[in-house]
Amino acid sequence: MRILHTSDWHLGQHFMGKTRQAEHQAFIEWLIRKVREHAVDAVIIAGDIFDTGAPPSYARELYNQLVVQLHDCGAALLMLGGNHDSVATLGESRPLLSYLSTTVIPGVEENLDKQALVLNKRDGAPGAIVCAIPFIRPRDVMQSQAGQSAEEKQLSLQEAIHQHYQAVYQRACAKRDALRLPLPIIATGHLTTVGASASESVREIYVGALEAFPTTAFPPADYIALGHIHRPQKVGGLEHIRYSGSPIPLSFDEAAQQKEVLLVDVDDLGLMGVTPLPVPRFQQLVSIKGDLKALESQIQDAAKLGSAEQPVWLEVMVKGDDYLSDLQARIQSMTEGLPVEVLRLRRDRGNAAAALQAAARETLDELTPFDVFAKRLEQEELDEVLRYQLETRYRSIVTSLQEVAA
Repeated sequence: MRILHTSDWHLGQHFMGKTRQAEHQAFIEWLIRKVREHAVDAVIIAGDIFDTGAPPSYARELYNQLVVQLHDCGAALLMLGGNHDSVATLGESRPLLSYLSTTVIPGVEENLDKQALVLNKRDGAPGAIVCAIPFIRPRDVMQSQAGQSAEEKQLSLQEAIHQHYQAVYQRACAKRDALRLPLPIIATGHLTTVGASASESVREIYVGALEAFPTTAFPPADYIALGHIHRPQKVGGLEHIRYSGSPIPLSFDEAAQQKEVLLVDVDDLGLMGVTPLPVPRFQQLVSIKGDLKALESQIQDAAKLGSAEQPVWLEVMVKGDDYLSDLQARIQSMTEGLPVEVLRLRRDRGNAAAALQAAARETLDELTPFDVFAKRLEQEELDEVLRYQLETRYRSIVTSLQEVAA
């Protein structure tokens, strides 16, 4: 059986005043071609299908387009909820989508049998059993206990998630035994594991209240399809535990990454192999850094990647020259007539980022609390892991306050 593993699409992302609609549209068209070309039996999207819990209408249209086109080309689709996804939003259409070869697992199910799924091949024969695990919120698997320390809460949540994986895996094994077929077992997840990193070094990241989940706590599945980290990678060098990464760069920190999706081949003996398929860049993002003299040549080089119809999106960080009051005007003069568009201008010291015209036109009433926090983070030079840690903690705090207020 051949499975295409992808994750973290973030349909509907609002990127510094820009929509990603054209990029996501182009990616879906490319994906459908690859599904046909490689005779893919099933596609797994391991969380964060949407960027927000209330995605714009065009994002929903892209979502529906994907479902219909995959159905038309004979491939099954399994979608798991991520921490950015709304359980209610994903759940509202799941009965209808089930008629289009699509299974949606928005959140942890009360009946865990619903998370142990048979994934069929193109010919309708069973090809694999999937432990379909979405993003796990603490309230899904445990109850808070008074008097616990932060470390005790960490350990309790880690154990609860471990028990959830084991329980679903046992149901998958039982389903395989009932079918009397030597089917491979695949697990999914939307979380951070020990060994996952957004850079060459391994750093801590929190998902909900959980520090990185140890790889030894996963069940002995033949392949584990993970989402949440945007950089494609093996976890701890293990061939069978993988992050596919996001299909498009979702921040300037990711601009230099080669994005990919993964072709996963399994048979009765287990994992046969994993083949990365590089995703084309549908919109050029370039981050440049230097003094004014160096930036001028870098801007000229970046312009070669763009066109009048599709200018390059630039992040410009100015080193030195902090005394200049007309810095934005100087950068604008450098880009005059070139197929580039400066989306973010920052001084090397993160506390002095310049506001762009598009951002200046926004009012506080137009922004959600998450937008405000994201804009504040944009003023800091943060790596992807630390940014996720801060965003996740903030999202957890705001969500808790909103639940209390409700």
